[in-house]
Amino acid sequence: MKNEKILFVQPVVLCGGVGSRLWPLSRLDLPKQFHIFNDEFSLFQGVIKRLLNIKDEQLSISDPIIVAGEENRFHITEQLSQLLKDDADIILEPEQKNTAPAMTLAALTAQESGQDPILLVSPADQSIGDVEGYELILKNAINIASENHVVLLGVKPTHPETGYGYIETGATYRSNARKVKCFIEKPDIEKAVFYANAENFYWNSGVFIVKASVWLKLMKKYQPEMLNVVNTAWQNKKRDNNFIRPDKSAYTTISPLSVDHAVIERCPGETPVYMIPVDVGWSDVGAWDAVWNINKKDISGNACVGDVLALKSLNNYLHSTSRLVAVLGVEDLVVVETPDAVLITKRQSSQEVRQIVASLNQIGRSELAFHRKVNRPWGWYDTIDEGSNFKVKRISVKPQGSLSLQQHAHRAEHWVVVSGVAEVIVGDETIILRENQSTYIPLGKKHRLKNPSNKPLEIIEVQSGEYLGEDDIIRFEDKYGRE
Repeated sequence: MKNEKILFVQPVVLCGGVGSRLWPLSRLDLPKQFHIFNDEFSLFQGVIKRLLNIKDEQLSISDPIIVAGEENRFHITEQLSQLLKDDADIILEPEQKNTAPAMTLAALTAQESGQDPILLVSPADQSIGDVEGYELILKNAINIASENHVVLLGVKPTHPETGYGYIETGATYRSNARKVKCFIEKPDIEKAVFYANAENFYWNSGVFIVKASVWLKLMKKYQPEMLNVVNTAWQNKKRDNNFIRPDKSAYTTISPLSVDHAVIERCPGETPVYMIPVDVGWSDVGAWDAVWNINKKDISGNACVGDVLALKSLNNYLHSTSRLVAVLGVEDLVVVETPDAVLITKRQSSQEVRQIVASLNQIGRSELAFHRKVNRPWGWYDTIDEGSNFKVKRISVKPQGSLSLQQHAHRAEHWVVVSGVAEVIVGDETIILRENQSTYIPLGKKHRLKNPSNKPLEIIEVQSGEYLGEDDIIRFEDKYGRE
């Protein structure tokens, strides 16, 4: 890199997507990027750590910009706080419109600093084995992008894969970067076999490195209408601490397009695009077979997570979240257990799990979108039993956490403190409850549950009434800004 010049780098993490092929673990209320698969950190946290830990005297790495949906804002802030990283800009899309509008929002936000930073854009759901090698590749990519080039990372295929897009490359540019000839959509198996065996074809990793100004110029050239609408939504944005909310009325009119379809695939022949090969144990963790690949295995090839017993079994992925999972005499299976659903499939069929998701959607099953245990900004709740006119929840409230001041039109509630201290508002009365103490919340009464201590609070809640849906709630005050 040039000794006299500091390069400003803006990490951008795109947090969209549900990861339907990783059902039943990945769901709408807790997508795959917020799960831990083979590390002490989630996929999202791993990406943040890799992008911020790049060390070079000639690089100035900014706090990250994260683009996500409104429904995931508290997962993001919680997981950032676990990394002791609370100063990211979090752009909340009113609706997910694929990666091109998301990246454009990030570019507009990045230029607010007065600089023209190099955007280092990564999906939130990737795993990297060789972190140090990956850092060297990113430094090389940043250097090339500083000369107003578009750079992306490509992965040499390890097998024929029909679920990825491919990049065809030409001559070497420099520092192992190759000029991109063209992009290929997800191929059929015959073409995938050919690409896997060819020297100049790579998987498209979805990682892009480009100056903010260069990206906006490309958007103006190839997607001027989209750029105008995104810019309108961004100009009329609202800020709420670290949250940035683009204008909904403008943003929802955008037609969804990926970065590749909107711009990058149109560039070769007009605007040079360069690709750097990565050989660092990359995975997009797209299906359960990929999860098996990145995990440690026992001497029989089984990757086991949680309370698992595998006897006379080979090359399985076995994942338990709430109870013992035992297998005997099986091979090449995926078994994933959650409290409300169990998946069993052949590893080779794991790409087809989305068919189960489609069927669940068609018949309207709640297991498609929601876990039994639901995370909230104040803690979590787990519905442990329910029946006609009753529901039982186990509720945990973080230290200093507080539920909203609320009331219900169709149900009454009984609360029993299991551990910790509860501050309870019922109507005009405030009471303190400790372990083994209880209270009753009449139907229609304003109430609030708060944990005033520095230790977690856990209660059992018994609801009774004619309707027990989560939408039976009127909020009057909420510290987390929910309506």
